[in-house]
Amino acid sequence: MTAAGESPEILFWVGCAGSFDQRAQKITKAFALILEKTGIKCAILGNEESCTGDPARRAGNEFLFQMMAYGNIQTLNNYGIKKIVTTCPHCFNIIKNEYPVLGGNYEVLHHTQFLQRLIDEGKIRMKDGNIFKGKKITYHDSCYLGRANNIYEAPRKVLEALDTELVEMKHCRSKGMCCGAGGAQMWKEEEKGTIRVNAARVKEAEATGASLIVSNCPYCMTMLSDGVKANGREDDMRVLDIAELVAQSME
Repeated sequence: MTAAGESPEILFWVGCAGSFDQRAQKITKAFALILEKTGIKCAILGNEESCTGDPARRAGNEFLFQMMAYGNIQTLNNYGIKKIVTTCPHCFNIIKNEYPVLGGNYEVLHHTQFLQRLIDEGKIRMKDGNIFKGKKITYHDSCYLGRANNIYEAPRKVLEALDTELVEMKHCRSKGMCCGAGGAQMWKEEEKGTIRVNAARVKEAEATGASLIVSNCPYCMTMLSDGVKANGREDDMRVLDIAELVAQSME
């Protein structure tokens, strides 16, 4: 556990994607930069962090899930962890809602909630001429942050602080549309259909006229980025995580 011998304010749960996926690693670095700039004392488990078991449970392998979960809970409890922040809605949801019954009771925040708190407390201030000011963007509600946990305002408050022009997609908030990866769909073959879910979602983003899709989840990041490529919009449309926007815009 990395905490430089001090008592950390939070444990940053990096997650599998944030640790090993090259694109998601950029989100991890952006959030770490924010923590450094704001002087937040944080810790990570490093090699002691294991997969939460979310994909295993969603795929129906309850035995594997419980084995992973118990291992993580033992590690967290041994360190006396009380507060966890993660950049992954899947990790957030399962540690917050499904670990308590196994003995893992913690205050768990998604990074969009944590960023909103830091902005409200004045610990994050945006540059006057931040590069996203006035930029037309659209925001994708991930399933595990939105419908599963009813968190819609925190990410939008962060985007508001960036002074962007947010244009909502047809399906948003409680009627948001899955990127196509949740529920362990990331790990299985697609069913037959006329259009891929992620391509359909990017079409909705295109309809807003925005050139930037903002995400809060590494699964969504992968699916939306692939959808942008599939729709031939790589040259004029980007996908960024909220943490990346903040890291590039803060003083």
